[in-house]
Amino acid sequence: MKNFSEVTNFHLSDYYGMEDLKPLYFCVFLMIYIIIAAENIALIGVIYREKSLHEPMYLLVCNLAVNGLYGSTALLPALLTNILSHSHEISLSFCQTQIYAIHTYAITEFTILAVMSYDRYVAVCYPLHYHAIMSQRVVKLIVFTWLYPLLAFIVVLIFTLQLQFCERTIEKVYCVNYLLVKLACTDTSVVNIVGLLSVALYTFPQLIMIFYSYAHILRICVLSFSRSKLKALRTCTPHLLAIINYSIGCFFEIAQGRFDISYLPYQTKLFLSLYFLIFPPILNPAIYSLSIQLIRVQLFRLFCRKSRQVTNSRAKKTAVVAHSKVP
Repeated sequence: MKNFSEVTNFHLSDYYGMEDLKPLYFCVFLMIYIIIAAENIALIGVIYREKSLHEPMYLLVCNLAVNGLYGSTALLPALLTNILSHSHEISLSFCQTQIYAIHTYAITEFTILAVMSYDRYVAVCYPLHYHAIMSQRVVKLIVFTWLYPLLAFIVVLIFTLQLQFCERTIEKVYCVNYLLVKLACTDTSVVNIVGLLSVALYTFPQLIMIFYSYAHILRICVLSFSRSKLKALRTCTPHLLAIINYSIGCFFEIAQGRFDISYLPYQTKLFLSLYFLIFPPILNPAIYSLSIQLIRVQLFRLFCRKSRQVTNSRAKKTAVVAHSKVP
């Protein structure tokens, strides 16, 4: 029987590249988190408050914003804490929790984008029946986009939880499953097989749905082009931009594990590592707010209303102060 000196804390080695500029990195990532939170909360708030936005497409956009908050919160508070830390260590339990949060964010993001492609397929190909079809299915689809990733990844995580670890250096600023598995001193062949199968399970159905939906959208638009279909097709633009943005992040993440990037500057490696956790949450609200007129108008009204309230409250305070000074 083998004796293992079991590791319960891990060292995140990539933080040492920030040592000379800790305050700058802290301020940059804090600003990024504030922007992500402000953008996504504003978008969620507008969709929640405005009854005209209680449509299937906007409810899916709202879920995309919620998932953006979930993913960025899984990363950035811990990242900010570790920047200020001297040891840059993370406990096994917290590392496993972060793995679950980050991986479920990634799967949920892709699943929501796949469901949104189906929504655009119904809108373009069956415009007269769109509301009837999607109104019946949107709640079930939203529940599915969350339950499927949250439950499916538990299967992979259970195998990781059974491993014992002898090494303690993770060459990243956050925990990911495949890097944690590499530190195990027990046999990982079963875990590796399950990991490969899970990648197929978590990506192929969504890819099939996206390609199927847009193949039919293109076919319908080529065969019968009309103003109504052109209008519906325009609503596909922000969705396609969101897919491209997320796909770039996934490509960067995969490339890091498959290619030697040790020769790249530290800042480039950090950018590649954090892209899929930062840029989709920060760009998706901007893409949908600028591309879809109804959301843009409602956001503009909300900010105008808030600015008027601030101006009126300041005017009242000024009047009260002036009145109190009158003898």
